[in-house]
Amino acid sequence: MPALSTAHSVVAPSSTSRWIAGTIVITYAVITMIPLVWIVLTSFKTPPDSIAYPPKVVFEPTLEGYCNLFTTRTRQPPEYIASLPPAEDVCDEIARSRNMVIAGPSNVVPRFVNSIVIAFGSTFLAVLLGTLAAYGFSRFKVPLKDDLLFFILSTRMMPPVAVAIPIYLMYRELGLTDSRLGMILLYTAVNVSLAVWLLKGFIDEIPREYEDAAMVDGYTRLQAFRLTVLPQAATGIAATAIFCLIFAWNEYAFAVLLTSGEAQTMPPFIPFIIGEGGQDWPAVSAATTLFLVPIFVFTILLRKHLLRGITFGAVRK
Repeated sequence: MPALSTAHSVVAPSSTSRWIAGTIVITYAVITMIPLVWIVLTSFKTPPDSIAYPPKVVFEPTLEGYCNLFTTRTRQPPEYIASLPPAEDVCDEIARSRNMVIAGPSNVVPRFVNSIVIAFGSTFLAVLLGTLAAYGFSRFKVPLKDDLLFFILSTRMMPPVAVAIPIYLMYRELGLTDSRLGMILLYTAVNVSLAVWLLKGFIDEIPREYEDAAMVDGYTRLQAFRLTVLPQAATGIAATAIFCLIFAWNEYAFAVLLTSGEAQTMPPFIPFIIGEGGQDWPAVSAATTLFLVPIFVFTILLRKHLLRGITFGAVRK
């Protein structure tokens, strides 16, 4: 009878290792999701329930937070409210139950649109310029390449507050304060360095033989770049776009300093959602929940590109 072998692969993890790793990952995911779930739940609470102690886990859901977020309200005497016609919608009914009437829409929609335009616009420009610059540094003999790359990276070494005042003075002279164009250009300039360094690493791993073969077949350098490099660099482009979008979407310091009305984004707008008697936490939570949706959707749409493709390093030199 042949002896039973107890040998196992030193590369493949054992069942115990997989179980421990899975437990750690699931535990970490649950812990990180608790604050997000609590924010979503708070957006469906009433103001008294949102500040109740001990915190209420079981409560009667309401849309008051979302109604307060999208509308402005004024307090009126009960006699005036009783003289009004029946409520037109749920928000009007909730406002009247608090002895208030809806005066008009709030500024949340313009601020949300500003965030989308500025964040996605700057991300597109940063990834576009970063891809072209990374390709140039990766494929051509650029004089003082290492010094230029270090200079590009050094723009991310200083904190934003260190250059906030000079940028404000420059923007005031150029008339770019409180404008979408000014914020797009600023976020693009900040994100280009990150895009160049991330994408250069991905493009370095794409074999040059693919481009050489395309140019032998008659394609130009630009056509070879578009048809051979870009498809294989989709992984790096997607990951870089996500990082650039997260920065532009969440940026607060420049948004507070350079915008006040027309181009104000959601990060400086959310903290100033004030309710009667203090902070309207359901409305703040509703704004935060809506603020998370675009990043979540964008990440889900690009999730298949976040794993490196098997074409990287497929040709050995």
